[in-house]
Amino acid sequence: MPTPRETILAALHERLSALPATALRGDMLPERVPAEGLLILRDGEPGEPEVTLSPLRYHYQHRAEIEAVVQGADRNAVFDTLTANIGAVLAADRTMGGLCDWVEAEAPQPVDLPVEGAATLKAAVIPVVLHYSTADPLG
Repeated sequence: MPTPRETILAALHERLSALPATALRGDMLPERVPAEGLLILRDGEPGEPEVTLSPLRYHYQHRAEIEAVVQGADRNAVFDTLTANIGAVLAADRTMGGLCDWVEAEAPQPVDLPVEGAATLKAAVIPVVLHYSTADPLG
């Protein structure tokens, strides 16, 4: 049985996979970026939990990251649409079907990355904070 952490990350990846962009999890940046864009979900860091007793619960603010990458002449518009779609997917269900207490994204800080012999990439890391509780820090 998967842990709550893995269940939440898998659900986030599933929601990102519903977008027109290609969504990967923990993979390397491929040689080619699809025209609709590329998303790579990184598991991130759960951080130090707050602990409550009776019953014992560990409350996490897990920081996962979504790497968003687009390429091409229309990269600014494609990037804007892609990030807006990510925001809409997260806002549609802030608890991801009751798997976590709250999900929220932070603003991206996009950069343009020149690629020799190809169109410039526009990329950003979008931090996503997943608020959830577990009865065991390893579970």
